[in-house]
Amino acid sequence: GEGIKASKKGSSMNRQKRVLAIHDISCIGKCSLTVAIPIISAAELECAVIPTAVLSTHTGEFTGYTFRDLTDDIEPICKHWRSFGIGFDAIYTGYLGSAKQISLVRSIIDTFGGEGKTVFVDPVMADAGRLYANFDMAFVSEMRSLCAEADVITPNLTEAAFLLGGEYRESGYGEEYIKETLGALCELGPKAAMLSGVSYEDGKIGAAYLERGGDYGYFADERIPGFYHGTGDVFASALVAAYVRGMSMSDAAAAAVRFTTKSIRLTAAAGSAPRFGVRFEEALCDFMRDIGVFVESRNG
Repeated sequence: GEGIKASKKGSSMNRQKRVLAIHDISCIGKCSLTVAIPIISAAELECAVIPTAVLSTHTGEFTGYTFRDLTDDIEPICKHWRSFGIGFDAIYTGYLGSAKQISLVRSIIDTFGGEGKTVFVDPVMADAGRLYANFDMAFVSEMRSLCAEADVITPNLTEAAFLLGGEYRESGYGEEYIKETLGALCELGPKAAMLSGVSYEDGKIGAAYLERGGDYGYFADERIPGFYHGTGDVFASALVAAYVRGMSMSDAAAAAVRFTTKSIRLTAAAGSAPRFGVRFEEALCDFMRDIGVFVESRNG
């Protein structure tokens, strides 16, 4: 899967690559920026950020959380950046709280994207067959338009169903259905689509991807019972980190699946409450080795 590679290993790695992550900050509950920053940084990439909102916790299984909308800060941040000519190797968007934020992100892509830059859109808006709170079909339409400007999109099965206007199928599908879904997602405009939460057999779950007119791949690992918050962000952040570092889409997907599964396995073994997120920190060293980062002690 070399079809949409923006860069390769080698001399280009002498300059530290910079990823712009556009997500909210949930102060407790390990998701969005609090997982994107450490995972992307572990790949020896710079992770610049635009925070879209600040919440005391994420919105799943917590009540009474605080929420501060940062929409009005986005354009001034970008204006300052433009004043000194900063650039990015990749742009990675996650939870966006409104249609206005989607519109601002499209402007960011126009300004800071372009040839040789990879745009990843994780259309965070739904799970388990339902839209998240405060989202409606008008928002889905706006998110569909953002996906058209991406190089890679990473929806889960629920988000794919909303993007395509189809029926959500939790189970009982085969590879042909997933390939058709991926093909339809690519027709929205991105060069590649990655579906998370795909399972062809009991006890296994993983991700499937399709590059438009090119490679298909599927990688699965152990399915661990339960629902663990933030795993979509862990998976997407790992995929971005591995791919921007220089791995093929196939290898990046496999590494992201292994890392996410190990994070869940460690959390389940420890008996940690799932609403606080997964213990991805304990799996970072293995992930770093998996993507070619030397993690033994260094001199100098």
